[in-house]
Amino acid sequence: MDNLPKKSDFDRITEWVFDLDNTLYPRHTDLFSQIDRNMTDYVSTLLRLPREEARELQKQYYRDHGTTLNGLMNLHNIDPNDFLEKVHDIDYSWVKPDPALGEAIRTLPGRKFIFTNGDLGHAQRTARALGILDHFDEIFDILAAGLTPKPARQTYDLFLEQHGVHSEQAVMFEDLPRNLVVPKDLGMATVLVVPHNLDQALGEAWEHDGREGEHIDYVTDNLADFLGHYLSVAAD
Repeated sequence: MDNLPKKSDFDRITEWVFDLDNTLYPRHTDLFSQIDRNMTDYVSTLLRLPREEARELQKQYYRDHGTTLNGLMNLHNIDPNDFLEKVHDIDYSWVKPDPALGEAIRTLPGRKFIFTNGDLGHAQRTARALGILDHFDEIFDILAAGLTPKPARQTYDLFLEQHGVHSEQAVMFEDLPRNLVVPKDLGMATVLVVPHNLDQALGEAWEHDGREGEHIDYVTDNLADFLGHYLSVAAD
């Protein structure tokens, strides 16, 4: 599954940028699925739609506007804070500590960031449950992005500017191929994190569009192992 980096591949990297959901924890963790259900419930209540219709509309907004929130703001003028509070009212006990991932992130040379379309509280609670929160320098969330989600170019530009990140010295880890197009154009190295079992139909089919492309440098189904491999070859 993995095409692993050689030592020289990441010699220039001093900035390590990680998406959160389905990237720092595996997709099969019952976490984002809870958020997904809450978003469907929110759309259903807001627009007084049967749940099946609400879910279809939710996914259309996600696909067309980058996030369900962005679609609801653009088309229905909702309060983003109300939405973020309600959809992130979830059980974080499903997230288990990942000591191997934590040690790998701690050991990486340079600064480490979480760059998420979720909000700060959700990112902090998730990273704390994983046991990795203290290993990150900053979290760039949807509010820091001015509520404009990835994959908008302006959001990446804002992240780079706010944190003084030089794109040619950065690597981006993401589970959505489309969110790696802009980082690659900006000169970042890119790593696509995929589910452990690709034979299992996980996520929406459109989410996998662009999985094969020059904007993806590496693919891994185990983030901790990928980082651990790099650190081992870098130490030789």
